[in-house]
Amino acid sequence: MDLTNALYHRLIAHSFGRAAHTYEQFAHLQKQVSDQLLERSLELKIQPTVIADIGAGSGHLTRSLSRHYPQAQVYAIDIALPMLQVARQQVPWSFPLIRPRRQHFITANATQLPLASNSIDLLVSSLMLQWCPDFADVFAEFARVLKPDGVLLFSTLGLDTLKELRQSWATVDDTNHVNQFIDMHILGDALLRAGLHNPVMDIDWHRYFYADVFTLMRELKAIGAQTVLTGKRQGLTGKNKFNAMLAQYEQFRTPQGLTATYEVVYGHASGCKTPKSQPSHGEVRIPISQIQRIKTTK
Repeated sequence: MDLTNALYHRLIAHSFGRAAHTYEQFAHLQKQVSDQLLERSLELKIQPTVIADIGAGSGHLTRSLSRHYPQAQVYAIDIALPMLQVARQQVPWSFPLIRPRRQHFITANATQLPLASNSIDLLVSSLMLQWCPDFADVFAEFARVLKPDGVLLFSTLGLDTLKELRQSWATVDDTNHVNQFIDMHILGDALLRAGLHNPVMDIDWHRYFYADVFTLMRELKAIGAQTVLTGKRQGLTGKNKFNAMLAQYEQFRTPQGLTATYEVVYGHASGCKTPKSQPSHGEVRIPISQIQRIKTTK
């Protein structure tokens, strides 16, 4: 991974770490999409014994997976330690089979998962990939840790996400003020190149309404999803430009409020039929049996 990607990942970890204590309150879309991923896993009628939730955040999906698959070991992995600390605190003590024996919280980058090869029955990742500039490497890592008959379920944000905000800024200047999201077809190709089988993709659109742009931007900040850009440093946006953007956004006002569109891409694939081998270039992978003994401090 080059320096640019390393810096980007640090910025992402910092951004979501700062939002850890406000995330649950404002993550309406994230919870809705996580619930949809859970429903899709239940429709498969599988009985996974080892589950990985990559980009687990504050643990909404992790907790749901533990409830519906009570005999499974569930590994919640996220790049932001404060998010996992919040997730760990929210596991009900009334679930003796879940905490601490069956839920495990690990801080790691999705491109370097501390999991043994061919060890995961079900890998889920909800609204994480859009924050990965090296998503092809992420899919390769998913393929490595999945069992040959394992299942990958993921969601990410597609091209039309926040299109109203992007279009409003585009009339003001040519600076990227909104993250660039991934085309569904590029994702499908990357799944195949990673060696994952039978990829299936579909799209759903969600529309939310806000009293004003400030409310939208405060919500994005509260969940850690404000714009993070690599490359040259962006200067402060002038007040006149910002006000011009606000005026442009008014064209998207409805009786319910200002519209913000999210294009959610869902993906499903199965593991590599030829198991991936353990890497031999100095990286250390931790077997599942060892990860179970890792303790997370509060």
